Amino acid sequence: MNPDVLAFGLVWYVVFLLSLTCHEAAHAWVAKLGGDPTAYEGGQVTLNPIPHIRREPFGTILAPLITFVASGWMMGWASAPYDPYWRQRHPRRAAWMALAGPAANFLLAVAAAIGIRIGLAVGVFAMPQTLRFSQMAQAATPGAAEGAAVFLSILFSLNVMLGSFNLLPLPPLDGHTGVGLLLSDKAANRFAALTSGSMLSLIGIVVAWRVFDEISGYVFRIALTLLYW
Repeated sequence: MNPDVLAFGLVWYVVFLLSLTCHEAAHAWVAKLGGDPTAYEGGQVTLNPIPHIRREPFGTILAPLITFVASGWMMGWASAPYDPYWRQRHPRRAAWMALAGPAANFLLAVAAAIGIRIGLAVGVFAMPQTLRFSQMAQAATPGAAEGAAVFLSILFSLNVMLGSFNLLPLPPLDGHTGVGLLLSDKAANRFAALTSGSMLSLIGIVVAWRVFDEISGYVFRIALTLLYW
């Protein structure tokens, strides 16, 4: 790899780790607010990535680096522990906990969009002729603005995609637990019991990838419309 690719990969990884950390910290924080201190006691209510890396070292280090080398795209995962009995007693609180992760991703996307719009307003950034995942804006002049443009572009794009993907109501994604907000406590627990299990989670991930592959283009177009209205 040449220095430019290494620098690009480093920016990618910083954004990726920041996004996962905020996602899981949001889960842990809302669970604590809802009466489940499991993740809090495990040190997950933090924006320090170290506790999250320790819990899922393969998903936070090896998987993203391997997928980036193989495809130029980072994939991985992290997790925050919770008390399953708390979820059974308070399915609506568990639903809010689940939806807090995607909400954190959308907040990061909004922050990135604000940064891009400010850069455009002051002349640091310019709108590129071709919009890409890592090129939502381009630097108007060489230098630090180039790195900032790439950072904010990936931060915007990645978090739009992470938030949207995790909202799909399929196990084991956050949207699956979030469905509990639309159901009674009894129905939410029954739904969770009927759709739990490692095999269903595996099937859910496969189906979610197929579904998201079909809708991701529309999601991205909506995000671009909001960014460059």
